[in-house]
Amino acid sequence: MAWQQHPYNDIPGTYVFDGRRAHPSYAINKLLFSLNDAENRTAFETDAEAYCQRFGVEGVYREAVLSNDFLGMLRLGANIYYLAKMAVPRGVSVQDAGAAFQGISTEEFQRNLLQKGQGLESILEAKGGYWHG
Repeated sequence: MAWQQHPYNDIPGTYVFDGRRAHPSYAINKLLFSLNDAENRTAFETDAEAYCQRFGVEGVYREAVLSNDFLGMLRLGANIYYLAKMAVPRGVSVQDAGAAFQGISTEEFQRNLLQKGQGLESILEAKGGYWHG
């Protein structure tokens, strides 16, 4: 399958979940989505290697899963929402993951969030209390 080049492909640090990434990462995303079910999370915790085999997760995808390399999985095409199903039960918050994705500490990430949120109440009030971008 031939994928088209898009302008977003050249944005540093951006891993757009599009067809080019989604297609080869189907197995890892299927595995991650399965972690919605508590029984599957238990099976994964019991034997992650066997769980990867069950979903056909192989090669660099398998290595990323087994080493809890969340950024690696994202780069390989893991869906960020499905990835949270693996990260959060391991004590990795969305903010921890965001910090890791940016190569900064969680504390720095949190400070950045707070800084970016300064004045948000005023913006919301000016727009009638509803944020629409």
